[in-house]
Amino acid sequence: MKPRPLVKTLTFAVLHFATAFIVVYALTGSLVIGGAVALIEPLCNTLVFYLHERAWQRFGRQKATPSHSYGHDVFLKYMSRGRASSGRIARTPR
Repeated sequence: MKPRPLVKTLTFAVLHFATAFIVVYALTGSLVIGGAVALIEPLCNTLVFYLHERAWQRFGRQKATPSHSYGHDVFLKYMSRGRASSGRIARTPR
């Protein structure tokens, strides 16, 4: 395991547990229900958060390919979508 995502995940978990407990206790007035929700819900979210961080580290740093077309290629592709083979724009019923 990588230490930085793990430390970040643990600090997030502590804050999440505390927040979940406070909110549920404030809504129900029950220490048991507040404690149960504060354990189950943040535990699931903490695991998902850790996996998200790992995926972000792996796939989130891909470099964007520079485009010098200023979006014209996207515009032309959009405009040519509706063209029929005869060169006319095909009209679709609304």
